[in-house]
This record gives sequence, C-alpha cells and structure tokens, in this order.
Amino acid sequence: LKSADDPGHKPRIFLLYGSLRDVSYSRRSVEEAGRILRLLGCETRIFDPTGLPLPDSAEPDHPKVVELRELAVWSEGMVWSSPERHGAMTGIMKCQIDWLPLSLQGGIRTTQGKTLAVMQVSGGSQSFNAVNQLRILGRWMRMVTIPNQSSIPKAWLEFDENGRLPEGPFYARIVDVMEELVKFTWMVRGRSGYLTDRYSERVESVAAVHKRVSSKAD
Repeated sequence: LKSADDPGHKPRIFLLYGSLRDVSYSRRSVEEAGRILRLLGCETRIFDPTGLPLPDSAEPDHPKVVELRELAVWSEGMVWSSPERHGAMTGIMKCQIDWLPLSLQGGIRTTQGKTLAVMQVSGGSQSFNAVNQLRILGRWMRMVTIPNQSSIPKAWLEFDENGRLPEGPFYARIVDVMEELVKFTWMVRGRSGYLTDRYSERVESVAAVHKRVSSKAD
C-alpha cells in the first residue's frame, strides 16, 4: 500500500474530543481508539481542549492554538469524537476545528489530503447527528473521510469504572473504524500532494508569477 514517496515512519494520527467534563465519554472513546491505533502500529497524539479560546477571541499565537495547529500539521490522519448535545456536535468540538485553517503561511496545509475518522457518543438512544455534521466539516476541510464510523448510545452505561470500553459490538466497531483509518492513511500519505493539486490553484499561481514579473519590468 505504500507509495514511492511514503515517508517511512509510523502513521501519525491526531485525535480530538469534544467535552471538558471530568468524566468525558468522548475523551474515553478517543483514548480507546488511541490504544487500538498504537497496536496497529501508529503514533498518536490526543489534544486536550481545556483552555482553548473561542475563535476570534484570541490571536493565533495563543499557546493552545499553536499546540493545536502544530499537532494538526504533524498528523497524517485524524479522529474526531464528539458528544451529541441538543442534536448536534458540541461547541467545544466545533471550536477546535474552527481554529484549523485550510492553509498556514508558507502553503502549509493543516487538514487537506489527510484522512479522517468520525465518532460520537450519546447520553440517550442511538443517533448519527454528530457524525453526520463531522462528515460535512471533514469534506469542507478537504479531508479523506473514511466510510466507517462509530456511534455509542447511552455511553454512560457502556464504559466501565476504569474508563474502558469492554469487549462487545461497540468496541468491535471502534476497532473496525481504526483499522479502516490506518488502511486509508497508508494509501493516502505520500500522495497528498497529488490528491490536493488543483487546476484553479495552478492558474492562480501562474497569474501571481506573471504579475510579479510584470511589476519588476515596470
């Protein structure tokens, strides 16, 4: 599955969760996902959103914003896990994604051409509102969002006293999702430059060069 331009290191997966509660089931779900990913040979980083300011309420040099963006740039794939609150993803989840620009200075792309797996936890019955919204965001951020997903209803009943998700259908689904994410990441990484190469951007680049040349000639 490796491309000729594969960097050779372990796949780098960045995980985000959408709750600040002491007992956060979205955090527990990404911790479980992280364990599985490491068993599958990946390197993982989990971002703690505590202290992350609201978008537009701070400058991009805020330490938590810098940390978030640096980890996004480091990654080759991501996992987003949000609680469903009032039928939608949480503001905490959206806040993290809103701080990730499509590109940074120097043409560095934080999300484009990277893989994404989406998950959600619910306090009530089975729902897919949050994962559906996360898919829309993943497409907007120009990510390769994998087909499989995880949704855990009544999450407060599923995790044990140690914060672990016992063997069962919900654990098996997270394993399925992480396996698929790793497969897609192997296929995509090393090819992201090709996948994100766009005609419209090439035209803009050529026009910018012509403009600079014309300005120098004048």
